Amino acid sequence: MASIEFTAFPRKGEGRGASRRLRHAGKAPGIVYGAGVEPTPIELDHNALIHALKNEAFHASILSMKLDGKAQKVLLRDVQMHPFRAQVLHVDFQRIDENKKIHMKVPLHYVNETLSPAVKLGGAIVSHIANDLDISCLPKDLPEFIEVDLSAIEPGKSVHVSEIRLPPGVVALTHGKDPVIASAMVPKAHAETEEAPVAEAAAAAPVAAAPAAEKKEEKKEEKKK
Repeated sequence: MASIEFTAFPRKGEGRGASRRLRHAGKAPGIVYGAGVEPTPIELDHNALIHALKNEAFHASILSMKLDGKAQKVLLRDVQMHPFRAQVLHVDFQRIDENKKIHMKVPLHYVNETLSPAVKLGGAIVSHIANDLDISCLPKDLPEFIEVDLSAIEPGKSVHVSEIRLPPGVVALTHGKDPVIASAMVPKAHAETEEAPVAEAAAAAPVAAAPAAEKKEEKKEEKKK
């Protein structure tokens, strides 16, 4: 997949006053750092940045940032938003080293849950407990997202991180744990509906057996006579 490209410009003024003036001019202040190079203050077109941030891939992909006529490979590391406006206050990018592993949170895309025994046969509701996964890999192996196949999940069961099929070169960072990422729970009302016919059949069995027992007793009495 081709990397997402965007343009940034060197930022001359620093401090709150300079950042405020940038925002009033339709710009967003930011910084790019890492890869053994001094941090560089930058500014970006605010509307273009807001549009880019709506793209899931912008948050979990290697980006190509054009700065001073040169392209640099970077990762989006932090976005500070205004508390109640759709306004970016500050954005951080990190330069990458192609030979060093990176840590990223990658989106999880769940598929095939409606084909699973949990949903088709058990009437279960599948809950997505995790929306992303912390991973480690080389920049060239960074996936845009990780697909989680739920076609085999059964009623009352869960899917753990260890059950995900990760792309080559990608390692999940779970810190020695195996967290649940999805679970299939059967609603109480549905479970009671399923159990009702069984309970009714069990209750009817003694009633059906009573006439048969009475007939046996009658036959015994006739033989005695």
